[in-house]
Amino acid sequence: MDTSILILGTGALATLFAARLASAGAQVTLLGSWLEAVQALNTHGVRLIGLDGKEQVASVRATDNASECRQASLALVLVKAWQTERAAGLLEDCLSADSLAVTLQNGLGNRETLARTIGPQRVAIGVTTMGATLLGPGIVRVGGEGTISLEAHPRIGPLEESLRLAGFEVSVVEDAISLLWGKLVINAAINPLTALVQVPNGELLQRPSLLQLMIDLATEVAVVARAYGIALPFDDPAEAAMRIAQRTALNRSSMLQDVLRGAPTEIDAICGEVVRLGEAKGVPTPVNRAMWSLVRGLRD
Repeated sequence: MDTSILILGTGALATLFAARLASAGAQVTLLGSWLEAVQALNTHGVRLIGLDGKEQVASVRATDNASECRQASLALVLVKAWQTERAAGLLEDCLSADSLAVTLQNGLGNRETLARTIGPQRVAIGVTTMGATLLGPGIVRVGGEGTISLEAHPRIGPLEESLRLAGFEVSVVEDAISLLWGKLVINAAINPLTALVQVPNGELLQRPSLLQLMIDLATEVAVVARAYGIALPFDDPAEAAMRIAQRTALNRSSMLQDVLRGAPTEIDAICGEVVRLGEAKGVPTPVNRAMWSLVRGLRD
């Protein structure tokens, strides 16, 4: 396979996708601002620790200079939601005229931010339930297997094929908005709680008070979704959140990883968006509002 893929980001999921895609034969370039990771990736390659503890190493190219990524035809956007505006500017410099950028980011609003800069025809959304923990610059541990759902698009074929060859479970769907809201349910239910209590995902299922909060968070998001006419990809939001927490039991959520390294979180794009959209429809979201305030308070 001779596929070139540009990945924006050098965090946990970006490193995971880079490792699997490169191991399957894709030519992977990572564009990021974390210079220590860029250096490590170029020097040692990308290192992936599997669920069985075995290490896999693959060669990739990494850079912090967008001018080295000109005329890219396929890009995966895996930066944090608060970095999307900057990522859009980088993509404007990097992408070719007939290119496609696919966002697999958390939260709402990322597609719209990218589309304002590079045009809606060059943006597609996707959703993944993969879990990963960054162990260091260029080193990632799989936190649990999951799925990838990609929005149907005329140019999505090469990415779909590359992901399948890399061992991912992939589907192409017409209604990606439903899946995006489904992931919002999961993220709102799991991420802020793990970040505040500083436990792996599965621990939420073992503590009754945390489990109830997880159920309440998921239920609130589902009510907001219904107010907007969004049909979620599951019937029971609480059960869906619990299932993902169990599947990724050993994983540290991305929000917990951000908190532990003193980085900004995606709480505004997750619980903050739930609160904002709920207010617009007159739907109360007190538990999401509390999580929004508490996680923001960690950095105030």
